[in-house]
Amino acid sequence: MLDFPRWKVLSIIGFLAALCALAIPSFLPEETVKNWPIHPRINLGLDLAGGSYLLLEANSDQLIQSRLAQKKTEVATDMRRGKIGIGDISTDGGKITFMLRDISQLEDARQLLSQKTTGVGTTGQRDWDIAVINGSTFVLSQTKAGIDYAIDSAMDGATEVVRKRIDALGTREPTIIKQGTTRIVVQVPGLQDPTALKALLGKTATLQFKLVDTSADGTQLAKGIAPIGDQILPYPAAAGYRAPFISSTPYTGPTLKIGDAPYTGPVIAVRNEAIITGKNLTDARAETDSDNPGAWAVGFQFDTEGGRNFAKTTQANVGKPFAIILDDAVISAPNIQTPILGGSGRITGGYDAKGANDLAIQLKSGALPVALKVVEESSVGPDLGKDSIHAGIKASIIAVVLVVLFMLVTYGRFGVYANWAVVINVMVIMGVLALINGTLTLPGIAGFVLTIGTAVDANVLINERIREERRRGRSVIQSVELGYKEASRTIFEANMTHAISGVIMFLLGSGPVKGFAVVLLIGIATSVFTAVTFTRMLVVLWLRKNRPQTINI
Repeated sequence: MLDFPRWKVLSIIGFLAALCALAIPSFLPEETVKNWPIHPRINLGLDLAGGSYLLLEANSDQLIQSRLAQKKTEVATDMRRGKIGIGDISTDGGKITFMLRDISQLEDARQLLSQKTTGVGTTGQRDWDIAVINGSTFVLSQTKAGIDYAIDSAMDGATEVVRKRIDALGTREPTIIKQGTTRIVVQVPGLQDPTALKALLGKTATLQFKLVDTSADGTQLAKGIAPIGDQILPYPAAAGYRAPFISSTPYTGPTLKIGDAPYTGPVIAVRNEAIITGKNLTDARAETDSDNPGAWAVGFQFDTEGGRNFAKTTQANVGKPFAIILDDAVISAPNIQTPILGGSGRITGGYDAKGANDLAIQLKSGALPVALKVVEESSVGPDLGKDSIHAGIKASIIAVVLVVLFMLVTYGRFGVYANWAVVINVMVIMGVLALINGTLTLPGIAGFVLTIGTAVDANVLINERIREERRRGRSVIQSVELGYKEASRTIFEANMTHAISGVIMFLLGSGPVKGFAVVLLIGIATSVFTAVTFTRMLVVLWLRKNRPQTINI
């Protein structure tokens, strides 16, 4: 029992002192520690620091229609490249339908289409069903497995894009998780403006560059009639601008929208095929507009492939306009004065600094694979968070004081050692939370208070076992040694079951439940170490120095 070497004593003291030191920056203002080389801090959750909460929902119907349109374009391209003649392609009824011009190419077409359908996971099902009607008409329909997989993949991608956009704001410890099949929960501590957050997250930020069809008739475009191979897009920046290929009268064709609002302003016809898309974007940044003092622009840079395609297209179309399209609306349609060979450019439009920065974030983080709308929002003020913190601190102090008094009155000197373990355990828990850059929430504070109350369980078991051994007539050293040895097994088994419950809550829970589980699991590990190893070291040092013949416990 007394064999407790100096190196072990120094190791325990050094280890606990280091963890306690990690907790110190969390008690100091951010301005005080921001210049320290190392200053881990405990982040406060939404319920403590205040912030914004959004529940986003994906438009799965829009995703299905987008997938249908994309497949239609893919089929037309593949048939053309395969030199298989087909008639017009229809997407009526949510299915792709087309007729072969030459029935002898039936098997070639079937084989080509089969190569373009893929298996869905391990289900053994295909993402598209292929049927032939009347020996010459192909019908492609989306399978349920394919739709479910597409929605799941889109939601995974949307969650990652949302995370990138919020991270670019410089916020700390946002919570971004999928809920169900089509929803995403977003919690951003410290951000008090949910309106700005909605504007940032709701835009799909799809960037495209397409050639403008200058042969189109603006009068016909206003009626919704476009040349074959073109699409009509809103061009609000063209208000008051006159050109034959831009409508000068209010748009009265099939519904166009910018965001959720119907659009009736100027329109323009662009080619269906994009020169380049936002997928080729490697960087986007807000910068001042040198041509418009006081305004801001967004500079962008393409990757090698995008820069090459952009250079090739601009070389072949000098003197012609091309459209810069953001979220299915043309924001600019400049003429190609000279070939653009650098793989970079700028988007202008009278942005202010915040608008340019938000657009740069949206472009750089990638386009949302599916449109998201806000179905629930709320904000938590910092005052409510402060009340929660004060209540949590008050509860913690009361718990510590009562536990300390109970142990001191019940076990005397051994209660003092247990109390030292409780105080150090509190600091160690905070140090570990700071080390892992953890987030403390209101349920986390509840787990913290619970840990304080249960931290002395081990010492109660040890001290009671020492009492029993003394009653049996054993010596002080024998009683203490058997007390720690025999109680340790029970302590570890009890805390193991405790930890299993915490792990299950962490794995299956989310939000508040997970925050409670994290603090609980840290507290279990640290309390066992401080209650058993640390107090045993203190007892050994006292016994070694004083060699008492009796103890009051």
